[in-house]
Amino acid sequence: MSLLAAPDPHWPAQAQAEAARWRGAGLSGLVTIHHIGSTAVPGLPARPVLDLLAVFADPETCDAAGPTLHDLGYERLRDRGPSEGRRLRLDDPETGAMLIMARCLPQAAPAIARALAFRDALTRNAPLRAAYTAVRARCAARHPDGGDSYDRCKAHWIDKTETRALEKRT
Repeated sequence: MSLLAAPDPHWPAQAQAEAARWRGAGLSGLVTIHHIGSTAVPGLPARPVLDLLAVFADPETCDAAGPTLHDLGYERLRDRGPSEGRRLRLDDPETGAMLIMARCLPQAAPAIARALAFRDALTRNAPLRAAYTAVRARCAARHPDGGDSYDRCKAHWIDKTETRALEKRT
């Protein structure tokens, strides 16, 4: 099975439905939820896992959401550091396949602007989408199981592109 799937026009609606589920859970301090990552960019091949970025008022409300998110079926993952926020995953109960990767960050976190700038740059720029598709295809071929090795393979390209996208926003 390939790590990257053809674009699915249902991804945005699925992300909206999951964001509505979070809002319906009454999470105190939840400001907004963004659909980010490759599944948020129309026409971009992607790992078929929705990436959500949940913005909370502050770190405390982000932490306090943990039990409610657990009740929604999310499992907390090992933190990668403060800039990554709280990471959670939602798996398909029948297959065990990951469906959603969510990050919870306080609204002052710089990672929010970076993620949105990257998503928006890819959405607006077809040559940039093509370049990213090539980078991810190369990384997927080298690391067909995905995971941290795949993420590290594409990280330098993403970091450079995010930085340029942020500079163009300001």
